[in-house]
Amino acid sequence: VQLVESGGGWVQAGGSLRLSCVVSGSTFSINAMGWYRQAPGKQRELVAGITKVAGSTYIADSVKGRFTISRDNAKNTWYLQMNSLKPEDTAVYYCNTDLTQAGLPVDYWGQGTQVTVSS
Repeated sequence: VQLVESGGGWVQAGGSLRLSCVVSGSTFSINAMGWYRQAPGKQRELVAGITKVAGSTYIADSVKGRFTISRDNAKNTWYLQMNSLKPEDTAVYYCNTDLTQAGLPVDYWGQGTQVTVSS
Protein backbone atom coordinates (compact mmCIF):
# COMPACT_ATOMS: atom_id res chain seq x y z
CA VAL A 1 0.00 0.00 0.00
CA GLN A 2 1.38 3.39 -1.00
CA LEU A 3 0.06 6.83 -0.19
CA VAL A 4 1.13 9.87 -2.20
CA GLU A 5 0.22 13.35 -1.04
CA SER A 6 0.13 16.57 -2.98
CA GLY A 7 -1.14 20.12 -2.64
CA GLY A 8 0.96 21.57 0.15
CA GLY A 9 2.75 24.88 -0.13
CA TRP A 10 2.94 28.42 1.10
CA VAL A 11 -0.07 30.67 1.57
CA GLN A 12 -0.90 33.88 3.35
CA ALA A 13 -3.21 33.88 6.33
CA GLY A 14 -6.82 33.70 5.22
CA GLY A 15 -5.95 31.74 2.12
CA SER A 16 -6.87 28.22 1.06
CA LEU A 17 -5.14 25.03 0.05
CA ARG A 18 -6.40 21.59 -0.90
CA LEU A 19 -4.40 18.52 -0.08
CA SER A 20 -4.87 15.27 -1.98
CA CYS A 21 -3.84 11.75 -1.08
CA VAL A 22 -3.87 8.93 -3.62
CA VAL A 23 -3.60 5.38 -2.35
CA SER A 24 -2.55 2.36 -4.36
CA GLY A 25 -2.40 -1.31 -3.48
CA SER A 26 -4.92 -3.16 -1.32
CA THR A 27 -7.49 -0.40 -1.41
CA PHE A 28 -10.40 -2.81 -0.98
CA SER A 29 -9.42 -3.36 2.65
CA ILE A 30 -9.41 0.32 3.64
CA ASN A 31 -11.61 1.15 6.61
CA ALA A 32 -10.93 4.85 7.01
CA MET A 33 -8.70 7.64 5.79
CA GLY A 34 -7.43 10.70 7.58
CA TRP A 35 -5.14 13.65 7.79
CA TYR A 36 -2.69 14.33 10.58
CA ARG A 37 -0.31 17.21 11.08
CA GLN A 38 2.86 17.80 13.02
CA ALA A 39 4.26 21.21 13.79
CA PRO A 40 7.87 21.67 14.95
CA GLY A 41 8.28 20.63 18.55
CA LYS A 42 4.74 19.26 18.78
CA GLN A 43 3.17 15.85 18.64
CA ARG A 44 1.42 14.62 15.54
CA GLU A 45 -2.30 15.28 15.83
CA LEU A 46 -5.37 14.07 13.98
CA VAL A 47 -6.94 16.86 11.96
CA ALA A 48 -9.72 15.06 10.11
CA GLY A 49 -10.91 11.56 9.28
CA ILE A 50 -13.49 9.90 7.09
CA THR A 51 -14.75 6.34 6.82
CA LYS A 52 -14.54 4.75 3.41
CA VAL A 53 -17.99 3.25 3.11
CA ALA A 54 -20.33 5.44 5.13
CA GLY A 55 -18.40 8.66 4.68
CA SER A 56 -18.71 9.54 8.36
CA THR A 57 -16.36 12.36 9.23
CA TYR A 58 -14.41 13.70 12.17
CA ILE A 59 -12.98 17.22 12.28
CA ALA A 60 -10.75 18.43 15.10
CA ASP A 61 -12.09 21.37 17.07
CA SER A 62 -9.07 23.46 16.14
CA VAL A 63 -10.03 23.40 12.45
CA LYS A 64 -13.78 22.92 12.61
CA GLY A 65 -15.61 25.26 10.27
CA ARG A 66 -12.46 25.85 8.22
CA PHE A 67 -11.32 22.40 7.05
CA THR A 68 -13.33 19.77 5.21
CA ILE A 69 -12.41 16.17 4.45
CA SER A 70 -13.85 14.29 1.50
CA ARG A 71 -13.16 11.18 -0.53
CA ASP A 72 -13.54 9.82 -4.03
CA ASN A 73 -13.54 6.06 -3.68
CA ALA A 74 -13.51 5.55 -7.44
CA LYS A 75 -10.18 7.38 -7.59
CA ASN A 76 -8.85 5.98 -4.29
CA THR A 77 -8.25 9.56 -3.28
CA TRP A 78 -9.16 11.69 -0.32
CA TYR A 79 -8.89 15.40 0.16
CA LEU A 80 -8.45 18.02 2.81
CA GLN A 81 -9.87 21.38 1.87
CA MET A 82 -8.34 24.03 4.09
CA ASN A 83 -9.90 27.48 4.15
CA SER A 84 -9.26 30.55 6.28
CA LEU A 85 -5.79 29.29 7.06
CA LYS A 86 -3.98 30.62 10.09
CA PRO A 87 -0.26 30.73 10.91
CA GLU A 88 -0.89 28.09 13.58
CA ASP A 89 -1.94 25.69 10.83
CA THR A 90 1.67 25.60 9.67
CA ALA A 91 2.85 22.00 9.86
CA VAL A 92 3.75 18.92 7.89
CA TYR A 93 0.51 17.23 6.92
CA TYR A 94 0.38 13.45 6.59
CA CYS A 95 -2.33 11.35 5.08
CA ASN A 96 -3.11 8.08 6.77
CA THR A 97 -5.19 5.04 6.03
CA ASP A 98 -6.43 2.39 8.38
CA LEU A 99 -7.00 -0.95 6.69
CA THR A 100 -7.39 -4.59 7.58
CA GLN A 101 -4.67 -7.10 6.73
CA ALA A 102 -4.89 -10.72 7.84
CA GLY A 103 -7.72 -9.71 10.12
CA LEU A 104 -5.72 -7.04 11.91
CA PRO A 105 -5.86 -3.23 11.66
CA VAL A 106 -2.80 -1.70 10.04
CA ASP A 107 -1.89 1.95 9.50
CA TYR A 108 -0.11 3.32 6.45
CA TRP A 109 1.28 6.83 6.08
CA GLY A 110 2.14 9.20 3.30
CA GLN A 111 5.48 10.96 3.14
CA GLY A 112 4.09 14.27 4.37
CA THR A 113 3.59 17.62 2.69
CA GLN A 114 4.59 20.97 4.14
CA VAL A 115 1.96 23.63 4.66
CA THR A 116 3.24 27.08 5.61
CA VAL A 117 0.89 29.92 6.46
CA SER A 118 2.40 33.36 6.79
CA SER A 119 0.85 36.17 8.80
